[in-house]
Amino acid sequence: MQDKVTYEYAVLRIVPKVEREEFFNVGVLLFSKRKNFLDVKYTIDKKKLEAFSDTLDIQDLKNHLDAWKLVCDGVKEGGTIAQFEISDRFRWLAAARSTIIQSSKTHSGLCCDPKDELEHLFKTFVL
Repeated sequence: MQDKVTYEYAVLRIVPKVEREEFFNVGVLLFSKRKNFLDVKYTIDKKKLEAFSDTLDIQDLKNHLDAWKLVCDGVKEGGTIAQFEISDRFRWLAAARSTIIQSSKTHSGLCCDPKDELEHLFKTFVL
């Protein structure tokens, strides 16, 4: 138990028609302060997207999610937000929004390896 650390995560969703509040999960955002870890894993199921909406451009959505990855990585290409402290980047990404890409409320847990936990949560909630 001593080697476990706390983490927080949020599930990423595509909400094709915000006014209808219908969504499907596309990714997971995970943050662990003690491990100095922030990462996102995502994929968009093209058939599922087409079932929800025939007007959204999958490449445009992927580009937006790629920008989330740049913020997680804290690289210059991620813009101003990517230069924030790691905890602030997580809070900014996990904040409630009324756009096509949204995140769930944040949840917490304990794990030994945040990268492994991200993979587990991704398989559980997205695949």
